[in-house]
Amino acid sequence: MIISASRRTDIPAYYSDWFFERIRAGYVLVRNPMNTHQVSRIILSPDVCDGIVFWTKNPLPMLGRLSELSDYPYYFQFTLNAYGRDVEPNIPQKDSVLIPGFIKLSRLTGRERVVWRYDPILLNEKYTLGYHLKYFEKLAQRLHPYTEKCIVSIVDNYRSICRGMKALHAEEISEEAKLELLGKMADISRKYGLCIESCAEAGKLEGIGIGRARCIDAERLGRIGKMTLKAEKDKNQRKECGCAQSIDIGVYDTCQGGCLYCYANHSAGAVCKSFRAYNPLSPMLCSDIGEKDIITERTVKSLREEQTSLFGN
Repeated sequence: MIISASRRTDIPAYYSDWFFERIRAGYVLVRNPMNTHQVSRIILSPDVCDGIVFWTKNPLPMLGRLSELSDYPYYFQFTLNAYGRDVEPNIPQKDSVLIPGFIKLSRLTGRERVVWRYDPILLNEKYTLGYHLKYFEKLAQRLHPYTEKCIVSIVDNYRSICRGMKALHAEEISEEAKLELLGKMADISRKYGLCIESCAEAGKLEGIGIGRARCIDAERLGRIGKMTLKAEKDKNQRKECGCAQSIDIGVYDTCQGGCLYCYANHSAGAVCKSFRAYNPLSPMLCSDIGEKDIITERTVKSLREEQTSLFGN
């Protein structure tokens, strides 16, 4: 089993105390987003948890406690792009906080545990193709000694982000413009020795030097943990997604970043309501068990392949 922490919210930035309490307790409760009274109890023991993938824009609150994860293979998907407060209103400063944080995280854990994400890419009058290329290269120049890979993607038109996209006067990105932008980003990546991949982008991009990303990457976790994981593609993700199967322990409408392109928050009011329910000692993020809730033990197992000795039976 691989844990995703989380596509639905930024656990490292805002809920790291809760997360480490769950690791200490050895289990977590997660509501089904489609049926809120259906709750799964998920064991987090290293015996069945083969690794953890963190998704974050700010891992700094976790850095002093990484030793508590010594029994788990893990890595971070660290989103670091070139937007200002008009797009990411509550995200810390890039130059003074996040870039040094990226470097510190890499030095503490190793560059194989920090995957740089430059996404999602949106275009408007301010954030032009030229703007993205200029600042993508500036970031690549700073970050390439501290990571192996960059994952990029074009913003998707989810229904939940329509209001934010209208506020930013975001432009429709043509296929021609997408290929031009991503092709030049691939050139920049090669210049700095970075592998570049795309996250769930339709169409073949191999011709311009961009591979298909596996954001939940069983091979990477296996390399970190010195083991082999046999994981199938996650059937709950989009067709173009290359991720391995995982269990997400996050909750929608809980991320406080306020990013206008975020698909995981429906409104600022919903986020405030969720945060008022936050209790770092609760087995469930930003919620408590109610009378109508039904808790079911989720069957989980390790994905590790047993190694057969050359001298065994």
